[in-house]
Amino acid sequence: MTRTGGQLLVDCLVALGATKSFGVPGESYLAVLDALHDTAGQLDFVLCRNEGGAAFMAAAWGKLTRSPGICLVTRGPGVTNASIGIHTAMQDSAPMIVFVGQVGTDMKGREAFQEIDYRAVFGSMAKWAVEIDQVDRIPEILARAWKTALTGRPGPVVIALPEDMLTDVTGVAPLSGPADIREPAPDAATMEDVARLLAGSERPLILMGGCNWTEAGQAALQAFAEGSDIPVVAAFRFQDQFDNFSPVFAGEAGVGMPPHARRLLTEADTVLALNIRFGEMTTDAYTLFDVPEPRQKIIHVHASDGEIGKIYSPALGVQAGPNAFAAALSPVQAGWADWRAKARADYLASLVAPPQPSPVDMAAVMAHLGTQVPDDVVLTNGAGNFTVWPNKFFQFGPKARLLAPQSGAMGYGLPAAIAAKVADPARCVICFAGDGDFQMNLQELATARQAGAQPIVLVLNNGIYGTIRAHQERNYPARVSGTTMESPDFAMLAQAYGYHGERVETTEDFPAAFARAMASKSGAVLDLVISAEALTPRVTLSQMRAAAQARAKG
Repeated sequence: MTRTGGQLLVDCLVALGATKSFGVPGESYLAVLDALHDTAGQLDFVLCRNEGGAAFMAAAWGKLTRSPGICLVTRGPGVTNASIGIHTAMQDSAPMIVFVGQVGTDMKGREAFQEIDYRAVFGSMAKWAVEIDQVDRIPEILARAWKTALTGRPGPVVIALPEDMLTDVTGVAPLSGPADIREPAPDAATMEDVARLLAGSERPLILMGGCNWTEAGQAALQAFAEGSDIPVVAAFRFQDQFDNFSPVFAGEAGVGMPPHARRLLTEADTVLALNIRFGEMTTDAYTLFDVPEPRQKIIHVHASDGEIGKIYSPALGVQAGPNAFAAALSPVQAGWADWRAKARADYLASLVAPPQPSPVDMAAVMAHLGTQVPDDVVLTNGAGNFTVWPNKFFQFGPKARLLAPQSGAMGYGLPAAIAAKVADPARCVICFAGDGDFQMNLQELATARQAGAQPIVLVLNNGIYGTIRAHQERNYPARVSGTTMESPDFAMLAQAYGYHGERVETTEDFPAAFARAMASKSGAVLDLVISAEALTPRVTLSQMRAAAQARAKG
């Protein structure tokens, strides 16, 4: 049987297990679009409104499902729009494959229409960037790309597809399925060393993260932590990977780090760093651990040898997958009950925010949501000060998920919510968005409607770019520049897209409005009136400005 390159590529994706793809059509990969015509219900194409939104959806899909998110975009402007999602998938360590149309092989190197050297542009942004020049090599390259996206430190792969290669005909057979590649596992001697280091510590801590956990791996880690009475802190925006209701869970080490989490990291004498890359937010700009030799003993466990010792020299480095390592753990008993109990108590205390100086009080909103959403809810957010609410004031049980970008990319929340609804249309998915954040990708409301994947969107509308205003007031108090915005009527805009939309002007109005949103079969957008004064949960804009002015006066 002969196939075009486009048909062979799609057949390989089906064999590998891909079921959804996200993209914007382009003439550079028409042969792929034609092949997708025959896979409806098997491998579907979700039509997006901007390549940035499509790439965010694919990145979120990889994070949620642990299977590579598939993104299809055209050359030049298409893939440069998509670059924000590629960067986000890399920083999230989320598996993703981006297919990009390319000029024909007979025109390469001439700066032809929309031509880009993809290896040069994405070589430092993706795990691997490659171009398929020969149609017969499609199965080989796709097998490698699938493996590369999933193994070691998961991440994005960019594959360029010359237009003429996609229309070439070949007799090469498609892949029969994905390779069965197991996580690297630690040996018994290594686990004895891990136990010895932990047993010899006075204040041990587990710092965990990553989006490639299995349910069995999560359960094994929780059983070890609870059996050993060791507190667990999640790396930046990975708190959904550990049951927040467990007596050992002690919070998230991320942007806006609570004092108790900072104290745990600095006071711990041994840190089991499991499946994390020691990002800037988790380490408070690399200040919580000395570089390159921390005061704390670090046991760094990661499937990629490139991550171990990249920043911090560990007391013990273990190249192992998180699930295989967790399965090999046995409880260690050394009398840490008081250390663990205080960590837990401090975390629970951090969940209580004071009343907010705002028409809609987000502290009350989060308390209400905690009693109303199902156990398997998915929360999503982009970037901005508003993210403190879903990230620091919601407890994620074992079935709940958080899709939030480690890259701090605005506009991620809505596409991520759409991807979650595409994955499971019956699941409750709630997107938190600031008014500026929402306007980065609000056109994807149309994507959601067409795909039958409409989430609930809570727009925290305070009329400012909150994060930048906070920095502005700290460094240039009362000199507001470029951070105040005028926005459309979000409720009316939502209705134009076929959603239930309403403006919520008081805290008392929120419960009924949220009930209507939950009951809506068309998704919902709730425009919450938030005061700019409520810039952070515990410090108002005026207080921030006054403190900065006092410092300036000496």
